[in-house]
Amino acid sequence: MHTKNNLRLVLVAGVLASGIAASAARAAEPITVKGSDTMVVLGQRWAEEYMAKHKGTTIQVTGGGSGTGISALINGTTDICEASRAMKEPEKKQVVDKAGGPPVELVVAKDGLSVYVNSSNPVNELTMAQLKDIYTGKVTNWKDVGGQDGKIVPYSRENSSGTYVFFKEHVLANADYTPRAQNMPGTGAVVSAVSKDKAAIGYGGAAYAKGIKIIKVKKDDKTAGVVPTDATIKDGSYPLSRPLFFYTGPKVSADIKKLTDWVLSPEGQAIVVKVGYFPIK
Repeated sequence: MHTKNNLRLVLVAGVLASGIAASAARAAEPITVKGSDTMVVLGQRWAEEYMAKHKGTTIQVTGGGSGTGISALINGTTDICEASRAMKEPEKKQVVDKAGGPPVELVVAKDGLSVYVNSSNPVNELTMAQLKDIYTGKVTNWKDVGGQDGKIVPYSRENSSGTYVFFKEHVLANADYTPRAQNMPGTGAVVSAVSKDKAAIGYGGAAYAKGIKIIKVKKDDKTAGVVPTDATIKDGSYPLSRPLFFYTGPKVSADIKKLTDWVLSPEGQAIVVKVGYFPIK
């Protein structure tokens, strides 16, 4: 009799242990964040700080470009997409078709898309029109934009990058990039190339601007050159300011909602400043 009771106790204990293990496994499922290379450093810092305060939470952050993150969101292979450009209507429709509702868009930070030149370059400012001429191939010599005689080597991003798309839309007015532009896999690679090449010009997120010179950007010949700062982003005087986004599917778990709420909180926004971007509040 005792043996049967003991056996029942063992079985019950085994069932309870299995249930607890299953619950722990469910709780341990990581939150995946994928997309913008501009945002990947920010995403990683958010993840590190959040995991340190929320034991048992795992957040996996990877880059690959905004387009890659948006595709992953559409396919249901990431919980959160980081994007340095807004999703396009056909992309949103794909989320509706697959997930049964529209994606949720959150502006989580702001960036001043920066124009980089080598620190030895005497050029300190360029107009939007001059940037367009350089990146469409109309201007190929620094002397034509106030610099020394010598070729201009433009560095760009790959077409899966939200930064590439934003620059094409807002600077090139959707004209094609010059075939001479050297496409780089990430903003860090652009900065590295510009820092080593005296003839170079590049563009990317403000947080990456180390070891190079950020030049002032002028809306036109009549306005003053402006660099991206918290003040010029807030008042709109910097012509290449842009929002940085989180996108999720139409339905998210409580854990993901808790994370996104924290990112938008004063604590989360303080990390935006530490990384080198600009807070939304």
